Amino acid sequence: MQVKVQADSGKMDVNQAKQEHLLALKVMRLTKPTLFTNMPVTCEDRDLPGDLFGQLMKEDPSTIKGAETIMLGEMLTLPQNFGNIFLGETFSSYISVHNDSTQVVKDILVKADLQTSSQRLNLSASNSAVSDLKPECCIDDVIHHEVKEIGTHILVCAVSYTTQTGEKLYFRKFFKFQVLKPLDVKTKFYNAESDLSSVTDEVFLEAQIQNITTSPMFMEKVSLEPSIMYNVTELNTVSTGEEGASTFGKMSYLQPMDTRQYLYCLKPKPEFAEKAGVIKGVTVIGKLDIVWKTNLGERGRLQTSQLQRMAPGYGDVRLSLELIPDTVNLEEPFDITCKITNCSSERTMDLVLEMCNTNSIHWCGISGRQLGKLNPSSSLYITLKLLSSVQGLQSISGLRLTDTFLKRTYEYDDIAQVCVVCSHMNPES
Repeated sequence: MQVKVQADSGKMDVNQAKQEHLLALKVMRLTKPTLFTNMPVTCEDRDLPGDLFGQLMKEDPSTIKGAETIMLGEMLTLPQNFGNIFLGETFSSYISVHNDSTQVVKDILVKADLQTSSQRLNLSASNSAVSDLKPECCIDDVIHHEVKEIGTHILVCAVSYTTQTGEKLYFRKFFKFQVLKPLDVKTKFYNAESDLSSVTDEVFLEAQIQNITTSPMFMEKVSLEPSIMYNVTELNTVSTGEEGASTFGKMSYLQPMDTRQYLYCLKPKPEFAEKAGVIKGVTVIGKLDIVWKTNLGERGRLQTSQLQRMAPGYGDVRLSLELIPDTVNLEEPFDITCKITNCSSERTMDLVLEMCNTNSIHWCGISGRQLGKLNPSSSLYITLKLLSSVQGLQSISGLRLTDTFLKRTYEYDDIAQVCVVCSHMNPES
C-alpha cells in the first residue's frame, strides 16, 4: 500500500514562469502511511472525572476496542509532508501532466531526471512522445530509484508539447530534497595467529552498526561478502540443536541510536595461505551487505565499499609456534615445535639461532647453531627443548635469528604462554 504525498510546488525557470502554459505538472512522492497513535488519558474511579475518560476513549474510533489505553491505534495516518529519504531506500514518485486547457495538445514529452552531486540520471519509463492529449485528460508516470548517494538531490521534470497552432512550448520544474544517512557503520580488525592445527592466519572483523534515524529498524540481513582471497564464517549465531539461534534474539529490531556488533572470522584460502608473503601489506577483505525494513515493511539496502586491512608485518623472517603443550611441570623439560618462514620473495637467507634465557624460561641445547640456508618463500621446522623455573602462566621469550648475509638480527619475545604447575599436582585440577 502506498499513498501520494504532494511535493513542493517546485521552482520553474524565470523565463518560463512569465508564459501561461496549457498543461499543469504535479509531482508527488509515493510513500507508505504510518500507524495512528493517540495519547490515552486515564484516572482512578474515585477521582472527579470518574469513568468519563474511559468512556471517551471507548467512543474514539482510532482506539483498539478492548485495549483503549494502548497508544497504538487501528487507523493509518497519511503522511503530512515530503518526509525523510534515507540512503539505500527506494525513492518513488508519481508524475502527472494534466491538460487544463480547452484545446487538444500534441506531441507531449515528459522527462524526469535526477541530479545528484556526481551524476544526472534519467528516470523516465519511456522517452517516446504522446501523440495527443485531450482537455481534462492527463499523462501519468511512476518513477523509482534506489538512492545511492547522500546529500542534495534535485528531481528535474521537463515537459514539451505542441499547441494547435503549431507552437512548440517547453517548461520544467525542480524539486529539491535531501538524502540522509540511516546507519553509522564502523569496522575493526583483529589479527590472530594460526592455531596449532592450521597453517593459516585468521582475521576477525567486528562491524558496529548504529541506527541514526528516528524510527526502529528490523535488521533483515547483515552479511559479509569476502574477497577472492578469504573464506568467511559468521559468528553471530549460537548452536542450539540442528539450527543456530541468533545472538540478538528472534526479533532483530534496532531502536533509534542503538548500536549492534556483528563478528566475522575470515581465513585465507589454501592457495593463498600456502604462499608465504602473499598476504602482506594492504589487502581487501570484502564488503558488508546490510538489508533492513522500516515503517510498514519499507525496505532499504546498503553495501559498504571494499574494506581494507593492513596485514601484520612480520619482516623478512617470521617465527610461529606449531606445537606447544598447554600445561607443563615445574623444572621439567618440554618440547615446542617452531616454524621459521622466509617472507622475502627474492633472496636466500643463512640463519643462525640463538636462545637467551629469561628469569623464568631456560633453554636446553646449543645456542648459536647454524640452521642453514632458507630459500625465498620457504619454511623449515625445528624442535626446541626448554624448562621453566617459576610456576604460573609463563611467557616464552628469548629466541634470536641472525641472517649472516646481511648481519641482521631478528628478536622474538612473548611468542606464546604456557601454564607451569608443580610436578606433584594434577594439571587437570
